[in-house]
Amino acid sequence: MFHMKRINEILMASEKDIYMYIDILKQWQKAVNLISKTTLDEIWTRHIMDSAQIYPLLPKTAETLVDLGSGAGFPALVLAILNKNQKGNLKQITLIESDTKKCLFLKEVARQLSLPVQILNQRIEKVQNLSADVVTARALASLNELLILGKNIITRDTTCLFLKGQTVQEEIKNITFPCQIEKIKSITNSNSFIIKMTEVSYD
Repeated sequence: MFHMKRINEILMASEKDIYMYIDILKQWQKAVNLISKTTLDEIWTRHIMDSAQIYPLLPKTAETLVDLGSGAGFPALVLAILNKNQKGNLKQITLIESDTKKCLFLKEVARQLSLPVQILNQRIEKVQNLSADVVTARALASLNELLILGKNIITRDTTCLFLKGQTVQEEIKNITFPCQIEKIKSITNSNSFIIKMTEVSYD
């Protein structure tokens, strides 16, 4: 569906902001465990590019995006940076994170990079009155658990884009909600996928 060359081109157009984000993350990592220390040297491929590959999959009509369990900001802050520099259609990006220290980090990145994002320091299942054209998540929970967590946010019109690893086939089998599912091969890991879910029904 898309190629690494295209993702690299999109990232290069946002290079200044991306490297600023990485610098802030490395500073905060000394005090707050934001990402696995073993991935610090591979941050571009393991985290930045992994997140950026979602950007071309965003529906052209999407204006609102909600990221579940944002952690260090992957993929949401990367998507916010790309959306800003590509003059994308997203008007509101909301990051939901229950860890207060991580929220402070997310707010600091957003402040320094002038990213118009909303950061909610709450548990996902407690969030009310929030809907989204797109819902994203990375390294948070199984597919069925993500649908349960996002029940107050996801509608039949929502496109879910979840980054998943090699257990994804088993997770797909365990989904208990009717929906349309598309498996898209990751460009950063041969054993990983982006799972696109639409028409999710909770009836």
